[in-house]
Amino acid sequence: MSPARKRGILIGAALAVVAIVVAAVVLLVKEDRAPAAAAGPGESTENAQDSPAQVAARFLRLFDMGDLTTAPVDDPAAATAALTGTRNTLNGASVKTSLGEVPTTPGDAPSTSATFHVAWTFAGNSVWKYEGKLDLVRNAGKWVVRWAMSVIHPKLEAGQRLAVAPVSAKPVVADRDGKALVGGDAAGVAPILQGALSKVASGENSGTGATVTVSRVDASGKPVETLFGQSAETDKPLVSTLSVASQTAAQKAVDGFQGPAIIVAMKTSGELLAVAQNGAAGNQPKALNGLYSPGSAFKIATATAALQQGGVTADSPLACPGSAQIGTRTLKNDSGFDLGTVSLKTAFAASCNTTFGRLAEQLPADGLAKAASQFGLNADFEIPGLATETGKVEPSGSGDEQVEAGIGQGRVQVSPLGAALMAATVATGKPVVPKLWQGLETKVNAGYQAPPAGVLNQVRAMMREVCTTGTAKALKGSGAVFGKTGTAQFGSGADANGWFVGYRGDVAFAVMLEGSDDSKPAVQLAAKFLAG
Repeated sequence: MSPARKRGILIGAALAVVAIVVAAVVLLVKEDRAPAAAAGPGESTENAQDSPAQVAARFLRLFDMGDLTTAPVDDPAAATAALTGTRNTLNGASVKTSLGEVPTTPGDAPSTSATFHVAWTFAGNSVWKYEGKLDLVRNAGKWVVRWAMSVIHPKLEAGQRLAVAPVSAKPVVADRDGKALVGGDAAGVAPILQGALSKVASGENSGTGATVTVSRVDASGKPVETLFGQSAETDKPLVSTLSVASQTAAQKAVDGFQGPAIIVAMKTSGELLAVAQNGAAGNQPKALNGLYSPGSAFKIATATAALQQGGVTADSPLACPGSAQIGTRTLKNDSGFDLGTVSLKTAFAASCNTTFGRLAEQLPADGLAKAASQFGLNADFEIPGLATETGKVEPSGSGDEQVEAGIGQGRVQVSPLGAALMAATVATGKPVVPKLWQGLETKVNAGYQAPPAGVLNQVRAMMREVCTTGTAKALKGSGAVFGKTGTAQFGSGADANGWFVGYRGDVAFAVMLEGSDDSKPAVQLAAKFLAG
């Protein structure tokens, strides 16, 4: 073969290779461009062969944006108009959707469906969540969403729409008479309990927290069904045992006192009526779990122990000297008053420390603890939403401790709640379980048994005399009040808390004033509370 022929063959082979490469490049370009099919209605640049899941996801992205004019849907105009109207109705609430399950679809299937999750967020951050459904059909060989009002909400039917209104100012928590304690017009009621009441209500009332009510209505605007917010099932408030009237009276009484002041009131059946403390007492609910020396208010328990274990009655003659050396302790009466020999009832009404220190000394080491337990002061209750303590009274470790405990000092500890419980037990003659809710029970971790009826009859007579001729005679104009005053030193002993513990009719209560140095202001607050 000549050199010229060889060169021609090589040149031809080279050109053939170039042609093959060029053809391959053209083919690759064509294959790469093949998915970009001509756009159909509502799908300007998307793949006509997208799966139902891809179509549903694209539709939901545009749904969240609020414009379905370019969405893969069979009627973009109707869909956009309905969505725009819905968003306007819902006052501009933002919406967030997420795709749920999309069944696997055979290649020749004419239709399928997909689930999705919806969350509308309203002003005030209340969130309406539900699950929706998309029906997808083939349209000119492409998957599209079949439009219907049920896409917006699965319960919406043709001719129906959504309607929204602010949640009515109904209480979230109501008192025993249906008056608002939380929500509604409850501003300022039971301030120390607002957190506890709201916390329990948020867990018990599914309607709590909604700022709007969303309903579906027919073409005329007539409501068909409430879909979100307060409905017939959820607008009923959680009901507390508290009384707005009692709470207001108690709060007004403590707010009028300059120092720290607390009042707890309950039905003698145990239903709490009022828990009030003023700003000076702090923002922690010391009314329910603060433990304090009760002072002479504890003589209710000391008298009960003496009547059961000390061989005395309310009429037994006992010495009430101005001061007395008992063991290593020297006890004095207030201002050193000396009554000589008087009945136990008179010594109780006058609050003779010397008499009750001597009675305590003669009791067994566990005598006072047993009596305290009979009034619930060592009981343990779990009230929904509240952390409570009633008291702590243990057997005395020495004779001196016993003497101090007899007048409510030393290691004896009682909360205002426990003091009110003690008064309620005297009044009813039965163990009392404190309650805050109607329909939510208090759990009794450690209960108690009340003193015998014969003993309590005598204690009642003594408590009544306190309020007629004794240390609380200022309550003579407050009706038939039964009670006991108390002054309890604390810290270095230079300061003292003032108490009044008692009941009238079926209402038991305790007043405790930190640092008042006298029980007289507590009696005055009791009178104000009872007057209210």
